Amino acid sequence: MFRKLLMLGAVVGAAAAVPALYQNDPDFYRTLLRSTLADDTAEEQAEAPRNVALNRLEMNGKTSVLLGKKVSIAADTRGHYMGRFKLNGREIRAMVDTGATYIAINRSTARRIGLRLSPGDFKYKVSTANGQTKAAAAMIETLQIGRIFLENIDAVVLEDQALDGVLIGMSFLKRLARYQVENGELVLEQ
Repeated sequence: MFRKLLMLGAVVGAAAAVPALYQNDPDFYRTLLRSTLADDTAEEQAEAPRNVALNRLEMNGKTSVLLGKKVSIAADTRGHYMGRFKLNGREIRAMVDTGATYIAINRSTARRIGLRLSPGDFKYKVSTANGQTKAAAAMIETLQIGRIFLENIDAVVLEDQALDGVLIGMSFLKRLARYQVENGELVLEQ
């Protein structure tokens, strides 16, 4: 029994050391991971997928989850950063917009993610790329992209004709540790 507990402690200790090792030196961790995978037998390598990227997991083709709480979003053909976010648990395709003060969603999307608004809630005048319109203040309970997870983010809700997509603005971005463009991709880090 003692031997099993001792082995369990060693396994738990080793598992706990992995995040600390990565945080201290991510390049060393990647090198260690690559060398471990390179030691596989020829049979295992033949069965393994050819395009394995050790530092990212592809999600829906354009959004990549990086090690840790990092996400990379590739620019689309128009130069926009479109990603798959979860707002209140519902997956939504959205564009990251540093020019937007808040997360901006339309009324249909608000209903889809569980926000209930009355006509009297649309009492604020806002300026958009399509001109001035009325908006309602809202709070998104949870927002997730990859391993990045935030709670209680300010948002505005516009009528459907004023906004046909979802914009992820500064009310989300300013709560991250960093966001920047690297090699043509937008990197978000919590």
